[in-house]
Amino acid sequence: MKLTIRINEDTRMKIRATLILAFMAFVLAAPAAAQRISRGGSSPAGSIRVDLSRERAGRESTKFLSVVGNWSIVEDGGKKVLGVDGRSWLRGQPAGSLAEKARTIYGARNEEFIDNVKAWAYFPYAVAKDIPDFSDGEISMRFKIVAGQLDQCAGILFNLKSNGDYLTVRFNGMEDNVVLWTFNKGVRKFVKRGAENVPLARNQWHTLLISVHGTSLQASLNGKHLLDYTLAAPVSGRVGVWSKTDSVSYFDDYTVSR
Repeated sequence: MKLTIRINEDTRMKIRATLILAFMAFVLAAPAAAQRISRGGSSPAGSIRVDLSRERAGRESTKFLSVVGNWSIVEDGGKKVLGVDGRSWLRGQPAGSLAEKARTIYGARNEEFIDNVKAWAYFPYAVAKDIPDFSDGEISMRFKIVAGQLDQCAGILFNLKSNGDYLTVRFNGMEDNVVLWTFNKGVRKFVKRGAENVPLARNQWHTLLISVHGTSLQASLNGKHLLDYTLAAPVSGRVGVWSKTDSVSYFDDYTVSR
């Protein structure tokens, strides 16, 4: 016994239209999915996670540009992470080939940028290469404080301008606090301290997150909300990681979500 199913012309057209729309949605989604995979694995849509898994230990990172300080890829528990070692820090010592690296970030030599970096050479930082601009969203990272006699710092750098000005939200293990700092025209300025001190264990991983929407800035540490601040203007610029003087700190899972 044969069962015959007859489909009228209207139904066939609806099925065909549905299949065409599904195919178009797949084609349009494929490049974005591929881009997310290439930039950082399994990050949610709209996120970029800096993937260090293919980096070479003992070398400078190919994902972060070392502008100030001694930055390299290190092995930590079988995983490759970004490390800064300030123990051999010399006053006024930016990273090697600073002029060339300034051109890498901004496409042209920028004397003001170089002068300002030299003025702040107590504060190591590295710039995320694959994130040309950040103006709205969240930046999170995991960090581990390993050592440091003068300082034990790890921070998120953002709003980095072509003249070297920037903002940073950092944790200091010597003070047990989260603080927002501004670096403007060669002058470092305290802006606001977190609501309470939070002592953290050294040689353990912790999570720092900032959220920026318009001029609203918030920061949290290990999921604990600590800081609210209204910025003078919306941010727009490069982002990265930050440290201070002789800190030895590790960084991983750097993620920007828009």
